[in-house]
Amino acid sequence: MLRVTANPETCAVSSLCVYRLPGVFDQDEDGLVVVLDETPESPLHEEVRRAARGCPTKSIHVTEE
Repeated sequence: MLRVTANPETCAVSSLCVYRLPGVFDQDEDGLVVVLDETPESPLHEEVRRAARGCPTKSIHVTEE
């Protein structure tokens, strides 16, 4: 199982993750990252990994369980 978490305290509000995966990530009223789906389905796993790699502040974390 893939689990995704994000640290809004280090989020730079680039919104790249939201554009890439709007069903997994969103933004709060301040524009900071919010994870909507912590355990996305397997067809989304590679995109989630790309979002984590592409996060400019490395605020997205992916763990494989």
